[in-house]
Amino acid sequence: MRRKLVCGIVALGASFASNLCGAGVVVVGWNFNGVAGTSAPSSGVGVATTVGGASANFAAGSPADTSAGSSAENKGWNLSGFAAQGTGSGERGVQFSCSTVGFDSIAVVWQERHSNSASRFVQFQYSRDGKAFTSDGLTNNGIFEASLGGDVWQAERRVDLKGIAGISGNSAFAFRIVSIVDPASGQYLPTSASANYSPSGTIRLDLVNIEGAAVPAPATIALGAGGALLASGARRRR
Repeated sequence: MRRKLVCGIVALGASFASNLCGAGVVVVGWNFNGVAGTSAPSSGVGVATTVGGASANFAAGSPADTSAGSSAENKGWNLSGFAAQGTGSGERGVQFSCSTVGFDSIAVVWQERHSNSASRFVQFQYSRDGKAFTSDGLTNNGIFEASLGGDVWQAERRVDLKGIAGISGNSAFAFRIVSIVDPASGQYLPTSASANYSPSGTIRLDLVNIEGAAVPAPATIALGAGGALLASGARRRR
């Protein structure tokens, strides 16, 4: 009986340690799938909206998305209606909002496709209150450049927010992905060198996921710690 009890306690302690370390899980995700497409989250609870006057529809999604039941249902969110040349940098794009309560080590990943005439650059901006957005503290100031050529899905984008204070456990967390000018010239550069920039160019998003590590509740921490101590004591008595 004692042996079974000790084994149970050890298992509990191991489970506690695993939870405390926290494997990354999808907190909220969007795959935009469906015959007509949808901006409702495919997992979790959150809101996706266009910002700054950008418009959106649905078009073919990333080939990396294997969750759709058929190719017709594989959709991405196609953004357009961007600013005129040299104006409104960092204002037009899309905003995602969700709670990160119960999670830390937050990261955001997504797939992205630029048309030939769309801006070559986008910026990731985060917010702690859903109102004020910034890219402070992010690698390369949150700026991503599309590879030249256009109309191809870029390598997966990833922003790690683990070192940004106030993101974990925040019910008002939000972020934006917005079109920006070339940081060097102050002008919008087309994704394709043979094209001209156009506000009607498109930037398509797919597989937008907020990832995090689940934080154990205080009661779970106490139970796990107690189990680990009991297991340690049992081993010493043997």
